[in-house]
Amino acid sequence: MGKTRKIVDTGTHFIDGNMACAEGAIAAGCRFVSGYPITPSTEVVEHLAKRFPEIGGMFIQMEDELAASICFQGAVWSGVKGMTVTSGPGFSLMMEHVGLAAALETPSVFVDVQRAGPSTGLPTAPAQQDMMQARWGSHGDYEIIALSPSSPQECFDYIVICFNLAEKYRCPVFFMMDETVGHMHGKVKIPSPDEIEVVERKNTSRPPGEYKPYKIYGGDVPEMVKVGMGHRIHITGLTHDEQGYPAMTASAQQILVKRLCSKITDNVEDISIIKTDEIEDSEVVVISYGITSRIVEYAAGIARKKGIKTGTVQLVTIWPFNDKAIREIAAQTRHIIVAEMNLGQMVLEVQRAVANKVPVHFLGNAGGRTLDPETIIEKIMEVVQ
Repeated sequence: MGKTRKIVDTGTHFIDGNMACAEGAIAAGCRFVSGYPITPSTEVVEHLAKRFPEIGGMFIQMEDELAASICFQGAVWSGVKGMTVTSGPGFSLMMEHVGLAAALETPSVFVDVQRAGPSTGLPTAPAQQDMMQARWGSHGDYEIIALSPSSPQECFDYIVICFNLAEKYRCPVFFMMDETVGHMHGKVKIPSPDEIEVVERKNTSRPPGEYKPYKIYGGDVPEMVKVGMGHRIHITGLTHDEQGYPAMTASAQQILVKRLCSKITDNVEDISIIKTDEIEDSEVVVISYGITSRIVEYAAGIARKKGIKTGTVQLVTIWPFNDKAIREIAAQTRHIIVAEMNLGQMVLEVQRAVANKVPVHFLGNAGGRTLDPETIIEKIMEVVQ
């Protein structure tokens, strides 16, 4: 990364996805990270532990993932941008605090470098098996945002967007990497700070006594405030009113929970990032995300050379799921294949959105290895026969 260290390490580097994620978090303004070592995510926090002392940030290793997932939320309420990093079993332990972050509307970034499960599973092998857990892992009704990168460059670029979305919508945002993306090396171009769009926190300008922490002063997202700056605030995981105090009624629940959901569901088009290639005249479209998208892109190129008009869709934004975009894609093709490293998770969302307008075929495995191009090509040829 060079001898002279800067807050943003501008320039071109050959680094892996985990390191690119760490550098992207720094570029986004993150200055507090709590975590617990777990394969294959540990390199993210190892790098941050080296970098933070140089730029005034702090990494703290907690005793477990439960502690890590609540520790950084306290730091966020003190005024800094923060995140936690984990994999597999650690991700499962964090789910209670995902719900708390949603209820408190804490701008929270959770990085999950996925490995094959269940339980301890294959700690050093790739998978994409946590996609539904990210959305539904905690109890109750709430909405989250999740993005999935396919390369080290995207690890840098999209973790910045994760922080921006967390600040804009005050909700948990997940960065759903996978082991292969986390450990693969590639060229990463880091632009100068003035070229990186960074969304800062919308702190209130209202004086103490006039500010309520959960009152809406326009839009669906409340203004925030730093703890200790003179405002009297109360935050609780209980259903609460505009002042933040417990409000144990069905009407208060309706108001709060509907807003926690609508601030995301009403802004899907603003949040959603979907990359498409050659879908306009396609016979078959292959939908994928993460490292699988890199392999699908290569396989689709070979299929085209064989005379099969193949388009590709990379789901960068996983949640909220963009039903409208998928329906529009389905209207341009005869077949859809969903390729993912699990036994069928996001394919269920695609099937729901397509609503039997065209056949939706699944191609996956139980994790532990990536899909190979030959298998994808065979599936493409099979569905167009």
